[in-house]
Amino acid sequence: MSETNALGVGDRVRIVALPSHVKTAEPMPMLRPPSVIQLGEEGVILGRRPGGYWSVRLSRGAFLLDEQYLERVESSDDAD
Repeated sequence: MSETNALGVGDRVRIVALPSHVKTAEPMPMLRPPSVIQLGEEGVILGRRPGGYWSVRLSRGAFLLDEQYLERVESSDDAD
């Protein structure tokens, strides 16, 4: 009964759309322009945050992103 697209901690994800701004996943979050992340960039989910956001580690840091901007990247292990 689990969804194949359900996200979880440790999953690799890809950015499928850019938000109007992004918030850093730091103890004192800051709003940043969307240009700090790239469309198609891949990262790893670090955890779930209040408000339904995912903390995602990308090449330029960790950011809080809503699930609508993410898609799970299937690894070769998942294909078996």
